[in-house]
Amino acid sequence: LASQHYQTFRQRLKDFPVTVEMLSRFRSPGEQRIILNQLRKGQVDILIGTHRVLSKDVQFKDLGLLIIDEEQRFGVGHKEKIKKLKADVDVLALSATPIPRTLHMSLAGIRDMSILNEAPEDRMPIQTFVCEYNEEIVREAIKRELSRGGQVYYVYNRIGNIATISARVKALVPEATVTYAHGQMPEGELENIMAEFVEGSIDVLVSTTIIETGMDIPNVNTLIIHDSERMGLSQLYQLRGRVGRSNRTAYAFLMYRKDKILKEVAEKRLSAIREFTDLGSGMKVAMRDLEIRGAGNLLGKMQHGHIEAVGYDLYCRMLGEAVKTLQGEEVEESFETTADLSLDAYIPQGYIPGEGEKLEIYRRIAALETQEELEAMNEELEERFGKVPRPLSNLLRVSLIRSRAHHLYVVKLTGDGGLILAQVREDAKYNVRKLPDLLSACRGLKFSPKPTPAFSRKYKKSTLVEQTEQALLDSLEEMLLKMEKYLLDNPA
Repeated sequence: LASQHYQTFRQRLKDFPVTVEMLSRFRSPGEQRIILNQLRKGQVDILIGTHRVLSKDVQFKDLGLLIIDEEQRFGVGHKEKIKKLKADVDVLALSATPIPRTLHMSLAGIRDMSILNEAPEDRMPIQTFVCEYNEEIVREAIKRELSRGGQVYYVYNRIGNIATISARVKALVPEATVTYAHGQMPEGELENIMAEFVEGSIDVLVSTTIIETGMDIPNVNTLIIHDSERMGLSQLYQLRGRVGRSNRTAYAFLMYRKDKILKEVAEKRLSAIREFTDLGSGMKVAMRDLEIRGAGNLLGKMQHGHIEAVGYDLYCRMLGEAVKTLQGEEVEESFETTADLSLDAYIPQGYIPGEGEKLEIYRRIAALETQEELEAMNEELEERFGKVPRPLSNLLRVSLIRSRAHHLYVVKLTGDGGLILAQVREDAKYNVRKLPDLLSACRGLKFSPKPTPAFSRKYKKSTLVEQTEQALLDSLEEMLLKMEKYLLDNPA
């Protein structure tokens, strides 16, 4: 992969006064010494390399941009070294399937994230099959690929008997040229095998997961993975991405041991990889991986785990506050705004079929902050599930009211028996000089400073429940909008 990037950079920058070099184990010790010396003097503008770049003898004169391709291949120890490289350096991390912790950091706002969803022109989704190991399927898959002039990857991730598996594949398809490759081979031998495979003189390459990292060989359009249940979800997705890099239909066969009962997690992984076959599904795969494995510790070495001790919402809020503190922003003391209103506000039974989907909708409703978001949510619900029932419509409005009340330092909202009460914090940052203007502008509004500062207002009750609920919500919304206009120096 480093060699591919090196050739691409050299070709694209050949007309510019830019020096591009590469560091990897395929460079001789003498060549590496020359490159390192030039790097220290600032004579190398772009350095492309494997993990070799993280060695102690690599010193940059003035590093300005760090690009990490295939970020999921770097462990915690490597990333600690990368952090030392980049105290004041711009960093761009690339990955088709970010690891759960990296993805969570992006979702939580610690990192910026940009997503490329459009596939290159003429690319087609990879046909994916998950099945028990079957020699007949292997033979047919290889023969079909060879008949159209293509090549095959056969992934077997154990070096000890990879030669035996290679011989077995050769026996299945005697007419094919079969060779095996793995990372512990001598540099020269491995380089020659890969060169021959790229040139097309090898039909089937039996290899370990060394092909996972970004190999781009358009003529390889069939992939067979042996013991796929032993591999991680992002790893399976990365491996599948090695085929289908041209305008031909590509095939991926994920095989697990015959008669083996799969563990639940392995079954979820294989089910996910079969489900997400569309081009650009890497983010969906990573999100599913996040669900299966958990987000892990952001500051520790654990790559997976669950936030059971404090609960997800509290964890995210604490994390957000910590991020703001590190960014130099003022973090206000957190408080909850509760709403105890005499009305029906919930998702009725049967309106949303799946429990998981219902919980997700509840979570999204709780996060509403603007009228535009409420209208968009209402429109989405109508399109997906049909006409929005009254209790759900109430819930949408209550969520937005609660958000506005929180912005106004309201700790508790109550509405029952024709009376609304809004208790506020004693340290609320109000423009108190405008309090008389507010009371005259909002008809029927009263303010009581003791025992707890609170605003109160009556609303019109009716014999019809629906009309009473509407009057309560309308009265609340009007009161909060007026409070925002008069009492806050910077209304939302």
